[in-house]
Amino acid sequence: MNPTGSLVTKPFARSRWAGRVCGRALGLALGFALAAHSIPSAAQVAGAATRPPPSDEEMPGPPEPPDGADLPQPEPVISQEEFEREMPDLSPEDDPALDEPLETIGEFERRMDGADEDPPRGTSEPAPLGEEDLADGDPIEAIGDAPIEDTALTDPLSPIESFELEAVTFEDDDEPAPELIEISYRIELAGLEQADAETAADLRDRFFELSALEAGDGDAANIAQLNARLTEDAELAQRLLAAQGWFGASVRPRLDRDDDTGPLVARIEVEPGQRYVFEEIIVDAPPVDPPNLIRDTLDLEPGEPIVASRVQGAEARVAVKLPQEGYPFVEIGERDILLDRATGGGVYTLPVDPGPLSVFGAITTSGDLAFSEEHVAEIARFERGEPYDSRMLNDLRQALVATGLFDTVAVYPQPTGEGAGEGREYARVVVEQDAGPPRTIAGNAGFGTGRGFSVEGSWTHRNLFPPEGALSARALAGTQEQALGVTFRRSNAGRRDRSFELSADALRSDFEAFEAFTGRVAAMVRYISTPIWQKRLTYGYGVQFFVSNEQDFDLVRNERDRRTFMVAGLKGEVGFDTSDSLLNPTEGFRLTALVEPEASLNNGFEPYVRAQIDGSAYFPASESIVLAGRVRVGTIQGIDRFDLAPSRRFYAGGGGSVRGFGFQELGPRVLEPNPNFPDPEDIEPGTDPEDLPDPFRSRPIGGRSLVEAAAEVRYRFGDYGVAAFVDAGQVYTQSMPQFDDIRFGVGIGGRYYTNFGPVRVDIAMPIDRRRGESSFAVYVSIGQAF
Repeated sequence: MNPTGSLVTKPFARSRWAGRVCGRALGLALGFALAAHSIPSAAQVAGAATRPPPSDEEMPGPPEPPDGADLPQPEPVISQEEFEREMPDLSPEDDPALDEPLETIGEFERRMDGADEDPPRGTSEPAPLGEEDLADGDPIEAIGDAPIEDTALTDPLSPIESFELEAVTFEDDDEPAPELIEISYRIELAGLEQADAETAADLRDRFFELSALEAGDGDAANIAQLNARLTEDAELAQRLLAAQGWFGASVRPRLDRDDDTGPLVARIEVEPGQRYVFEEIIVDAPPVDPPNLIRDTLDLEPGEPIVASRVQGAEARVAVKLPQEGYPFVEIGERDILLDRATGGGVYTLPVDPGPLSVFGAITTSGDLAFSEEHVAEIARFERGEPYDSRMLNDLRQALVATGLFDTVAVYPQPTGEGAGEGREYARVVVEQDAGPPRTIAGNAGFGTGRGFSVEGSWTHRNLFPPEGALSARALAGTQEQALGVTFRRSNAGRRDRSFELSADALRSDFEAFEAFTGRVAAMVRYISTPIWQKRLTYGYGVQFFVSNEQDFDLVRNERDRRTFMVAGLKGEVGFDTSDSLLNPTEGFRLTALVEPEASLNNGFEPYVRAQIDGSAYFPASESIVLAGRVRVGTIQGIDRFDLAPSRRFYAGGGGSVRGFGFQELGPRVLEPNPNFPDPEDIEPGTDPEDLPDPFRSRPIGGRSLVEAAAEVRYRFGDYGVAAFVDAGQVYTQSMPQFDDIRFGVGIGGRYYTNFGPVRVDIAMPIDRRRGESSFAVYVSIGQAF
């Protein structure tokens, strides 16, 4: 059947095999069809009694095709030769019945009915009404075709060219369409007050949020549409009440009119009735460990209203909690709530199949591998035989994704049936890997106050030396910095989140404080926090060596001089973090200590120590306001400032330091001749001195101690936020901070919160700006300032 109810015919497949198999049957069918054509039907006999058959001249034939018509020729079903070959010969010698006259329908029917004797032909009683077919005694006879009285029915069809056709006319598109008459209405919802008073769901507001009548904005195209909306909203009210435990609520919708001229009133009257509560809570499950694990997790109590969201949330908690407690294969059955109208109570039954209590088993991998099972085991934070916890599997999945080596990766438990003692079984951990492209090309561009414009590009192969042995190359081109560097990094080196890094860099820097050409090699081991696993304790240690040719200001000769520095040293750092986020902390504190024992190799071996301590704290004053503060103290011991490479001194100012000042602007400064000041002979007579540049410029020279502090108020509303801040700091030539001449900067900022951290835009200005300092500074970055 097709969609309209008529039969759909399918074309026969034409093939040589089909023709051969069906040829004999087709021949027999044609033979029977020809034989049947020679037997007059009852209708034909009846017609013959009243009207002689038309002659050949009277019989209309099919119309002749027009001259020159190219009509397709029908293909024969089978060839004549095949028909004659497959059709058996019919000969009277083989079957004498073929020469006998055909029996009448009446005789045939009596023979089929098993009559003992057939009356001799021609000896039956006279036919009733003169019809021979009525003489067989059959109570049911076929009625023949009515005689054709209208001779036009037998005339040939007229040629199609003779018909007079009239063109169909359409409505003029320029004419305005008839104006649609809409039905105005207003909504009345009565009877929800009692239910709203007993629940925190705010049913009335929720109804109008989902209402079809409300969405129609008070207008309907016709009364049928209005009725449909009213019916839909009545069902909505019924569902909202049932979701809060009113299963027998009565909802009556109707249309009224307050007066003849006003809009219709779509009125929904509600009678909540009794609210059903839990009478009994039954957990249909085998014993688990601990015994009350499922019941306590369900957290539903008798006497509590039967609220759909509470029930669904409770069942979801069970489905989540049990895998965390060692039951990875738990199955939650279909709940059953039996309501008693007489008492208003409901018996809640939840079937739970916890499956076997399990411990972690072996780790297996499959698919397009990025690394082996052994490396997966190094990343995992669980060992074989430890109690199963689904959170550890989620953590492993996230850590594998964070490597960036997979298109897709799946981690899931698999039952083994292998006993682990104490009624537990091993659960195999299956890791399905689909390795992705390991190479990455990246680029970025930016601008920083005091640092100018810069463009950086990098190429990285994240698994050139498996497992997770990455090689990267980078290039930096900027107005004040240019660099080339190569880094080898082994992630998860023998332990989760521990990395080993070798690097070599060539750098040119041209800042207000110094100009330097630096070559550096370093090796570091770090154990750090990541967004997936933020750790309380982090550390790092390593060695470094660099040679730097730098331009420094000689206070004795009162001019800049270029010198070469060779420095070798160790580096150690440790951090303690209780904050709740790496990029957007709202509570807790952080403390970091950095110690760098170094030695200047210019004139023998001259050791010294660089040390710095950073601390920050965060306090949520309200749900939307966070108070944040930080301090930083630094010192360099054991070397004079002049003997210290300018690039190894302390500086302050900038987005990560004291906002309101340019990069490295704070600290000791010197006045040196301005190379852009014209020579006296080049100054035209009468030139106003105000039009000339300053003959001297102030440049920072760095110091051996540092102090910084900041206070910030952050206010968030939705995905946006604002901040107001005060920063302070200073750099000193002495090896210990003097805590005098503290400089301040104030400013405001905007925040846009994303799923990976806030995008920060700050604008700040210095208080009591001095000669050579910026009037304001703008900072853009990802993450909070501290």
